[in-house]
Amino acid sequence: MHAKTDSEVTSLAPSSPTRSPRRPVYYVQSPSRDSHDGEKTTTSFHSTPVISPMGSPPHSHSSMGRHSRESSSSRFSGSLKPGSRKISPNDAPLRGAHRKGHKQWKECDVIEEEGLLEDEEREQGLPRRCYVLAFFVGFFLLFSLFSLILWGASRSQKPKITMKSIRFEQFKIQAGSDFTGVATDMITMNSTVKMIYRNTGTFFGVHVTSTPLDLSFAQITIASGTMKKFHQSRKSQRSLTVIVMGNKVPLYGSGASLSSSTGTTSLPVSLKLGFVVRSRAYVLGKLVKPKFYKKIECDVTFDPKKLNVPISLKKACTYD
Repeated sequence: MHAKTDSEVTSLAPSSPTRSPRRPVYYVQSPSRDSHDGEKTTTSFHSTPVISPMGSPPHSHSSMGRHSRESSSSRFSGSLKPGSRKISPNDAPLRGAHRKGHKQWKECDVIEEEGLLEDEEREQGLPRRCYVLAFFVGFFLLFSLFSLILWGASRSQKPKITMKSIRFEQFKIQAGSDFTGVATDMITMNSTVKMIYRNTGTFFGVHVTSTPLDLSFAQITIASGTMKKFHQSRKSQRSLTVIVMGNKVPLYGSGASLSSSTGTTSLPVSLKLGFVVRSRAYVLGKLVKPKFYKKIECDVTFDPKKLNVPISLKKACTYD
């Protein structure tokens, strides 16, 4: 139901008969479809007069009503914008379906956006973990490379050991018996060995230990001495003195050539001195700690005429 327009009022006023009271005239506007092929067309509304049951208007009223319907219809249709479509009650289900479909599409869009956000977060989280892993791997590789460089540099800076001399204070042979009671010649001797230890490392100190210094005759150890362990700082050296001694060491058959009535030998005796010096450097804590081994062997000749006289070992030793 729509209110009457100004044109409808002016067109009906002159032709209406003079009656008292005036009977109201009602108009119903219904849409008229110009085409049924689905194309978009401008839908105009026509006014259909509904006469009250009190009486029927004359023929002029119907002509006037038709004229007013046409003018009202043309005015109403002219107010519509081009391309616009008036929604009729029959289109209500379609509009509801459109809204439902629009809601479904909206929900799908929201789900897709949430999925994209999750993918983006996952993609953003993966590189962070990769960066952390790459940092640790790179740090480990760089640290390993640095440690390897330090280890290689330290290996080239080996410590140097120089044997200086040996001095015999006592060299005595006498008859006796071993712990089982077998009679044999027994030797007692006392000597002092001097050497110089030098650490050539420019950036590390070393801890030094040694195996016992063994002095042997015919593959029988007749005297032994122990070097105390010590720490040597970088680019420094020290003099070492080790006492090598033996007390009543059985010679068995080997002592026959050494025995004499005076208890001392009158001939030179060939002896051999041997030991191993072990050096350990702590370059980078306990992670980089190169080790150095030096095996030293010296050929020593004891001369009874040079008792308590230092015997040089500079040209008598080999270093491996």
